[in-house]
Amino acid sequence: MSASTLERTARPRRSRTRSRNVNPRPALAVSTLKPHQYDLRPACASLICPDCKTWVPITGIQAKKPKLVPHDTGRAGKDAAIRCQGSNRLVTVNVTVKKWQERLEDGGAETASRRRTTVLRKPKVQAAPAVSQIAARKQALVKEPGDGRPLWLLREMKWASTESAVRDADTRRAQLPEGDAPLGAPPVPLKTLRPERHAS
Repeated sequence: MSASTLERTARPRRSRTRSRNVNPRPALAVSTLKPHQYDLRPACASLICPDCKTWVPITGIQAKKPKLVPHDTGRAGKDAAIRCQGSNRLVTVNVTVKKWQERLEDGGAETASRRRTTVLRKPKVQAAPAVSQIAARKQALVKEPGDGRPLWLLREMKWASTESAVRDADTRRAQLPEGDAPLGAPPVPLKTLRPERHAS
């Protein structure tokens, strides 16, 4: 297999380069980034490239014209070697290391003080049963002593055995005789009764 058929992969990013090329795009101001998106320590000066969203070293951080090192968009040794458009872009360091550390610590303290909101879910309330349903449940639970049948069934059976006699009594009670009062009752007086005085 010839070397020309091999696919070029992204090269490791060096922390310092000696390239004199300068990206024609406007300089990237560090103050436009969030504190966690850049590192101003001289030993590891770097930032997240706005184009490829990866950490890229800043060369010449203490010089007059710091800039991003040439870098590829993919992972070194794994992705294709595609040069990022943010390579060799000038960087304007307009934030001091002390100010950056303060902002970083303030942001960390603010994040640590946040508490997760506990969602209190309302318990699902079942619909109240109807009065007839409650009565049916009670009757189903109450049983006659010594019998396995529910009480409501026994009541229905008792009523069925006496229903005809009760209806006959109601029918006879509704029938009135031809006189002024029912049979067996004293006659209703038609005149006003006044006590008589006895002569002494």
